[in-house]
Amino acid sequence: MDGRRRQTSSFTRAYQLTEETPVYVISVAAQLSGLHPQTLRQYDRLGLVSPDRTAGRGRRYSARDIELLRQVQQLSQDEGINLAGIKRIIELENQVAALQARVAELSAAVDGAATAMRQREAQVHASYRRDLVPYQDVQQTSALVVWRPKRPTD
Repeated sequence: MDGRRRQTSSFTRAYQLTEETPVYVISVAAQLSGLHPQTLRQYDRLGLVSPDRTAGRGRRYSARDIELLRQVQQLSQDEGINLAGIKRIIELENQVAALQARVAELSAAVDGAATAMRQREAQVHASYRRDLVPYQDVQQTSALVVWRPKRPTD
């Protein structure tokens, strides 16, 4: 019975839809984005939106692709930005997202290293011998001390 549950859960997990799952054919993507299918093909050729491809080379758009198409349309029509400018904006946004992910990764690594260092420091402090007294430097004086060894008595 447990084996069946595991198979079902892994089967379900393999077919979960995310916003990056390519499910929309070009006609549906065109309707959802409010653009003509030929415009979607042009954007694909220019590299503005890169949908996944099926084995037969058909385009499959994800929810993220649809959102990107809407953003391209808004920048083009409302802001008056040309397609080359839009492509550069998209590239820069992708670069910023990648850099933010890298910063988060490095911050996590630094936090982990700081925690490990504090743990190691605590281990070192715990290993100190408690029967030893710390040496404190004696103040310098100008007194002269003469040492004379005892003479053996004959």
